[in-house]
Amino acid sequence: MFGSVYTGMSGLLTFSRGLDVISNNVANLNTPGHKGSDLLFQDIFYRYGLSGESGQFGLGSQIGNGVTGERTSLRTSQGEIRETGNQTDAAIDGNGFFILRKEGETTYTRAGQFEVDEQGYLVAQNSQARVAGYQSGQLVDINISALRNSAPSATTEIRLINNLSTGSAEHEISDVEVFDAIGGRHTLNLLFRNDNGIWSVEVTDENDEVVATGGEIRFQGNGSPQEGANTFTFDFSPENVDTSRITLNFGEPGSFSSATSFSSGASSDLAVESQNGFGNGALIELGFNRNGALTAEFSNGRSLEGTRIALAWFQDLQSLRQIGGGLFVADDNQEALIDAPGQGVMGELVGGSIELSNVDLTLEFTDLIIMQRGFQGSSQILTVANEMMQQLLDIGRGGR
Repeated sequence: MFGSVYTGMSGLLTFSRGLDVISNNVANLNTPGHKGSDLLFQDIFYRYGLSGESGQFGLGSQIGNGVTGERTSLRTSQGEIRETGNQTDAAIDGNGFFILRKEGETTYTRAGQFEVDEQGYLVAQNSQARVAGYQSGQLVDINISALRNSAPSATTEIRLINNLSTGSAEHEISDVEVFDAIGGRHTLNLLFRNDNGIWSVEVTDENDEVVATGGEIRFQGNGSPQEGANTFTFDFSPENVDTSRITLNFGEPGSFSSATSFSSGASSDLAVESQNGFGNGALIELGFNRNGALTAEFSNGRSLEGTRIALAWFQDLQSLRQIGGGLFVADDNQEALIDAPGQGVMGELVGGSIELSNVDLTLEFTDLIIMQRGFQGSSQILTVANEMMQQLLDIGRGGR
C-alpha cells in the first residue's frame, strides 16, 4: 500500500516533467532552428519473492515501483525552410550544423540568422559569435572586407559580331564603351574601310582625336575570319592614366559565330558583342549559393565568390547538449565531422532563408492530453491509497 503512494508520486513528478517538455516545445514553436524534445519514460522495478525462490520463472514476482523521466530525446527532423529576404540568412537543407566560435568556445546551431559586424565578420545575430568558414581543409572566420568593393579593370579586348558586307565601302560603330586602368569610362568610335576585301580600322576617341589607324582584317572565301588577320591591337592612352592595349577580335578563324564578311549589298551590321573592362563597383548584394560560398554582386555587374561556410555533423546527435539561444555543444568524446555544404553527408545551403522549428503543434496537443490523463490517473492512485490507509487507521482505532 505504501508502495502505491511512491508509485503514484513518481507518476505525478514524471508527468509534470513531461508537461514541462511540452511547454518548452510549444513556447519555441516560432524559434528558428529549434529542435523539439520528448521526455523518455522509464519504468522502475524492485524484486521480491512471494513464493518460492526469488528470480526463478514462475516462482518469484516483480512489482513495479513507478516511473521516472530524467532524460529527453532530441527531435532531429528537418524543420520547414522559409524565405526571409535577408541576404545573410541561411538554412541547411539536410544534414549539418553551423559552427560558431567566440572567445575560444565552439558551439553549433541550425539557426542561420547572420549579420556582418563592424569589422566585416559574419556573426550570429543573437550571440555575435563568428561563423566559421571552410578553406583548404581548415576552419577560418568569414570576413567580407575584401568583398566590399570590386576593383576596376582596363579593357583589353573588344569582341565583334555580325557581318561586314563585301559590298560596302565603310562601316562605323559609334560610342563603344571602354574602361581605363583606374576605372574611368571612355567612348571610342570604330571606322572600318574596305579596300578590295581587306579592311582597315580607324579608332577615334570622344574628342574625335585619332587613337589608332591601320590593320589588315581579312576574311576567307567562305566569309569567316582568316587566321593571322582576325585581330587589330592598338594602344589607348587617356590623360593621366597608364597606357593599355586593346585588341579588336573578329572571332576564331574559320568560325561563323562572331564576325563574318558576306555580300549583303551596301549595308553592314557589324557590332560590338562585348568588352572585358569594368569600372569601380560597390557591393549591392550579399548572399550564399547552394554550395555554401559567400557571393557578392557589385554595381559594375561583376560578381565574386568568397569563403565557403563550414558545417559540422555528428554520429550521435543525442549526445549534443542544448545551452539556449538555439546553440548546442558537443560531448568531449565525440569528434565532429567538418565539411562544406553539398560535400559528403552535408546538406546544401539555402540563402536568404531560415529553418523554422520542427515542433508539430498537433503532436504537442496530443501529448498534452496524454500527460494530463496520466497526471490525473496518478493523482487518483494517491487518493485511493490515502483512503485505504485511512480505513486501516480506523480499523486500528476500533480494535483498541
